[in-house]
Amino acid sequence: MQHPVQPSTQPYSHPQPYQQPSAGPAQLSPSLSGLSLQSQTPEALRVVNLLQERNLLPLGPVTPPTPCLPQDLQKINCHPEVFRSTLTSIPQTQSLLNKAKLPLGLLLHPFKDLSQLPVVTSSTIVRCRSCRTYINPFVTFLDQRRWKCNLCYRVNDVPEEFMYNPVSRSYGEPHKRPEVQNATLEFIAPSEYMLRPPQPAVYLIVLDVSHNAVETGYLDVVCQSLLENINALPGDSRTKIGFITFDSTIHFYNLQEGLSQPQMLIVSDIEDIFLPTPDSLLVNLNECKELVQDLLRSLPQMFGKTMETQCALGPALQAAFKLLSATGGRVSVFQTQLPSLGVGALKSREDPNQRASAKDIQHLSPATDFYKKLALDCSGQQVAVDLFLLSSQYCDLASLGCISRYSAGSVYYYPSYHQQHNPAGVECFQKDLKRYLTRKIGFEAVMRIRCSKGLSIHTFHGNFFVRSTDLLSLPNVNPDAGFAVQMSIEENLVDMQSVSFQAALLYTSSKGERRIRVHTMCLPVVNSLSDIFAGADVQAITCLLASMAVDRSVTASLSDARDAMTNASIDSLTSFRTSVLTIQQPGLLAPACLRLFPLYILALLKQKAFRTGTSTRLDDRVYAMCQLKYQPLAYVMLMIHPALYRVDDLTDEGALNVSERTIPQPRVQQLSVEKLSRDGAFLMDAGSVSRMTMTHLFSLMHYTIITRAFVGWLREQRPFFPILHVIRDESPLKASFLQNMIEDRTESALSYYEFLLHIQQQVSK
Repeated sequence: MQHPVQPSTQPYSHPQPYQQPSAGPAQLSPSLSGLSLQSQTPEALRVVNLLQERNLLPLGPVTPPTPCLPQDLQKINCHPEVFRSTLTSIPQTQSLLNKAKLPLGLLLHPFKDLSQLPVVTSSTIVRCRSCRTYINPFVTFLDQRRWKCNLCYRVNDVPEEFMYNPVSRSYGEPHKRPEVQNATLEFIAPSEYMLRPPQPAVYLIVLDVSHNAVETGYLDVVCQSLLENINALPGDSRTKIGFITFDSTIHFYNLQEGLSQPQMLIVSDIEDIFLPTPDSLLVNLNECKELVQDLLRSLPQMFGKTMETQCALGPALQAAFKLLSATGGRVSVFQTQLPSLGVGALKSREDPNQRASAKDIQHLSPATDFYKKLALDCSGQQVAVDLFLLSSQYCDLASLGCISRYSAGSVYYYPSYHQQHNPAGVECFQKDLKRYLTRKIGFEAVMRIRCSKGLSIHTFHGNFFVRSTDLLSLPNVNPDAGFAVQMSIEENLVDMQSVSFQAALLYTSSKGERRIRVHTMCLPVVNSLSDIFAGADVQAITCLLASMAVDRSVTASLSDARDAMTNASIDSLTSFRTSVLTIQQPGLLAPACLRLFPLYILALLKQKAFRTGTSTRLDDRVYAMCQLKYQPLAYVMLMIHPALYRVDDLTDEGALNVSERTIPQPRVQQLSVEKLSRDGAFLMDAGSVSRMTMTHLFSLMHYTIITRAFVGWLREQRPFFPILHVIRDESPLKASFLQNMIEDRTESALSYYEFLLHIQQQVSK
C-alpha cells in the first residue's frame, strides 16, 4: 500500500496528487538517539542575517520540515498536505513552548480529494477501549495478541478477526493489516456508527429573484449550470431536490410526479413562514427530473420583467430550514443585495469615507445574531447553508456569513458581478459553480481530533459548530474545507519520545454509506529550544497566526491583531537570539527555517483582511478574513504571499511532464516592482485570482503556447477557478496588481527592508 512520492517542483506548495511520502535517510530524533541536533548544525538552524540576505525565496516550493523520527515511522507518517503541525518537534513542557514564542497548533485538510486512498471494509473496527483511538501505524504490538494505544497507553486485545490480513490473505500478522500500514485511510462503517439510517443526498436551491438579482443576469448562469450538471450531482436513486425563490414574498415549487408542469406556490406572510404542501416541495430527482428541467428552463424568464426591489432573505432561510429539517441536506443560497424585509433585515453599516482609514475598522462583527442562531438550528438538523454573494453594493457579509460559518457551509463572493459589465466574473462564477455542484460531499458528519495524553486542544478555526470540547459538527463536509486547531501542553511529556495526533471524520457518502476517514500523525518530543526551532514549519505557523488574528480583529480590534502578528515575529526571533545562538553578532538573525517569517508577517499586514490606510471595501475585508480561516494551507499561502513568475522567457529546463504535456517551471520572483521590466511578461498567482501582466505583447507571440500550458496547469491544481486578467500599463487593474508587491513601500505601509529594520530594533532592545 506504499506509494512512491513524486518530488514536488511547484513553488509555494501547490497541491500535488496525494501520495504517501517516501522515506528519507534514517533520522533519529534527539530523544530517541541520545544525540542532540547541535553536534552537527542542521540546515534548518543555519543562521541567516535577514538584513543582508533579502532574496530568500527558494527556487521550488517551501517544503514542510520532516519530523526527526526513525525511518520506518517517518515513511508511513501522515502527508503534510492533509495534516501538519506548526512545530514538527513537540516541546516537553508548556514552559519550554512559552520560551520558544512559537504557536503550537495543527492544520488539517481532512476531506481532501486523494488519488490513492486505502478503503477498508471490516465488521470490526479496532479502537482503544479507553480513549477510542483508531488502531494506526504508531501503536505498539506487545505480541500477536495485544497492542498498546499510542495516545493513552492502554494495552488492548487484538480481536480475532484482526488476525486475518485481507490484503496478503494470511493469518497471524496483525501488524501488516492496512490499518497499521497507512496513516490515512477510510473505513466503511458498520451499523453501530449510525444514529439513524444514512440520509439521502438532499439539495435545496434558494434564489434571490428581486429586480436587482435578475438585472445581474446570474439566474441564467445558475439554471444553465444546473441543467448541464444535473446528472453529475453526487447521489444515488434516493437523491432529492427542491427550489425556493424569493423577493418580498417566498415562492415554493411543487414538482410532484404526474404534474404536467411545475406549480408555483406563493407565501406572502413572511412573518410566519409555513410550507404550503410539505410533501411535494422536495422531490426524488430521478423520478421528477423532467419537471425539474422544465423549471430550470423557465425560471430566468419568469422574473424577467419584475419590478420587485425588496428582498426577504431571512424568511426564505427559515423556509429552507423547515423544508430540510426532517432529512438534513445542503442549502445553496444565491443573494445579490442587503436583505431588506422580515427577520434578518439589515441596514448598510459601511461608510465609504472610512475605507482607507488608518484607524480601527468598525463593523467586523455581525449586526444581528439571527443568522448565527438559525445556523445553529440548521446544524442541529444536519443542514448546511452555502452562500453565494453576487453584489456590487455593500451586503454585510459580516452578518450574512454566519449562516454558513456555524452550519459548516462555504461562502462564495463575486463583487461587481454582472452578465454584461464583468464577463471575467461570470466565467469565474460558472467554473466555481460546476465544481461546487459536482465535487464530493459528505453529509451528517462529525470530526473528532484526539492527541496523546498531556496535550490538549483549546481553539478551533474553520466553519463548524463545536458540539463538545473536541467534536466538530459538520452537517456537510467538502473537499475544499480546511481547519486549524490551537493546542497547549497540559502535562509534562518528559517520559515520552513521541506524541501522536489523530483526526477522525465520520460522514455519510452521497451514496448513503457511513464512512470514517482517519488521519494519524506522529511527532518527536524534544527538550531543547534549538530542536524546537529546527522543526518550525513557517507556513503552518503563518496560517495559524492568520486565523488567530482574524479572531483578534473581531473580538478586540484590527490594530490589536496587527500588533500581535508583528510581535509574533519579534518575540520568536528574540527568543532565537537570546536562547539558541551561542555567538552574538550584529544584524537581524534568524534560523534558516524561519527566514521567511518576517516576510510572511509583512505580507499578512498588507493583506486585504488586515491592511489599513488602503481603500478596502468592508465586504472585501470580511471575505478575506473568512477565507483565511477556511481555506486549506496551500491556498491560504497564495492569498498571503502570491507567486510571481516571469513568463516571457519560459524554457523546458526543469519542466514537468504531465500526461504528455511539457509544463515549464519558472522560478518564483520577489514581490517587488524592481523585479518587473517593461519588456517582460509576468504572471501573478494570488490563489483565487491569477493576474497576468503583459507589456510588449508582440514579443510574446512565440511564447503563448508554452505560457498557456503553464497557466492551464496552475488552474488544474486547485478547486476554484482563477480568473486570468491581462493587464497593460494603462489598465485600471494595474493598481490591484501592484498592491501585491509587498516588498515595496506604500504611502501607508513599510517596505520589507524598513520592516526588517523595525523588527531588528525591537529584537535588540
